[in-house]
Amino acid sequence: MTGEAKLEQIGKYPVVRKLGEGATSEVYLCHDPFNSRDVAVKLVSPEVFRDPARGKLFKKLFVTEASLAGKLQHPHICQIYDAVADESLHYIVMEYVDGGTLEKFCVPEGLLAVERIVEIVFKCTRALEYAQKMGITHRDIKPANILYTGQTEVKVTDFGAALIASGETTQVSAIGSPAYMSPQQVKEHPLDHRTDIYSMGVVLYHLLTGRLPFQATNNFSLIYQITNVEPPPPSSYRPEIPAAVEGIVRRAMAKDLEGRYGEWEEFSLDLANAFRGEPLGARVQEFADSDKFETLRKLPFFVNFSDAELWEVARVSTWRAARAGELLMKEGEPGTFFCILADGQVKVTKKGKLLNLLRTGECFGEMAYLQKTAQVRGADVSVMADAKIISVPTGKLAQASDGCRHKFDRAFMEILVERLAMANIRLSGV
Repeated sequence: MTGEAKLEQIGKYPVVRKLGEGATSEVYLCHDPFNSRDVAVKLVSPEVFRDPARGKLFKKLFVTEASLAGKLQHPHICQIYDAVADESLHYIVMEYVDGGTLEKFCVPEGLLAVERIVEIVFKCTRALEYAQKMGITHRDIKPANILYTGQTEVKVTDFGAALIASGETTQVSAIGSPAYMSPQQVKEHPLDHRTDIYSMGVVLYHLLTGRLPFQATNNFSLIYQITNVEPPPPSSYRPEIPAAVEGIVRRAMAKDLEGRYGEWEEFSLDLANAFRGEPLGARVQEFADSDKFETLRKLPFFVNFSDAELWEVARVSTWRAARAGELLMKEGEPGTFFCILADGQVKVTKKGKLLNLLRTGECFGEMAYLQKTAQVRGADVSVMADAKIISVPTGKLAQASDGCRHKFDRAFMEILVERLAMANIRLSGV
């Protein structure tokens, strides 16, 4: 890989250009002609595996990451599509993410807004909870292993150091980035997902302040601080950090397991709640992605939706507050969207006659979606008590995945059956 000749193909993947290189591998932007998509190909030098000191270790890292090909399907995990290992070539084919890593936001002059940081870390916690449920502990969480795709969209990558509960892959020890390691990891204690929770806390600290929590000139000093010293509070570097966010950092980075978040869900929920009741500036009328996700997951309508499908819903929907008395839908108007009531109460009327009262979690306007030919409103819908409204444009839903659309259709059918049953009860006088 060190010759002057330009590399034109890696296996079956034509090379577009070189993206970067590290000590053991080079990464290329390639085209996958069979799936008509761009991919990132990590090409490992064969000499690396023959290194007398660390060759065996690098082989284990490669095998661990390669073993996850096709297994981690989550919107915030960089997908591994393929892996090849033979005498002349060792490479891993991954989802291509254009935007670099979070490292550029970990310097004092490049900090993101606190709200955006919270959103980013929230999405990472959801991805890592998914990995945990798949039996995987990452063990090398750091900004360099989180790819940035814009605004608050991120993808966790580089699972080479992962612990895999299945035991199919030889586990890799003594791997990780010391500055982000938990006290348990630097002491080489048995590890589980709580080591990743600690590391994610360090990432949150670094993004908030532009500084690592512990400053040391050598690893011995760093390990001592990780195990014995409390870091300066993030607000000492950035006074505007809310107390709620600082509390999340402190709990995620607790040295003892008893004081740390025990589950990813607790970490995620605190992040989602961080600004509720403590809005910052323009956020008063906004709905954060984390807020959307947590709200959707609690609504009965979405009980059968997967995490990935909930993220799809969050992306295609619009959210807003509505005041009592506001008319949301008018009889006879075109029906280009349907709604789910996230909070509050609405009433459905036709020519002044009350047809139904809907409460949190119920949908309305779906008939215009289900009746493909006559997409017009059959009744008026107005707000009875201040509400949060989730609107889903039917055009955008048509572009969603088959699985997501199927879940909507199934939920609508269940609601229609329930409403018909209630109508029959009323008609029979029971």
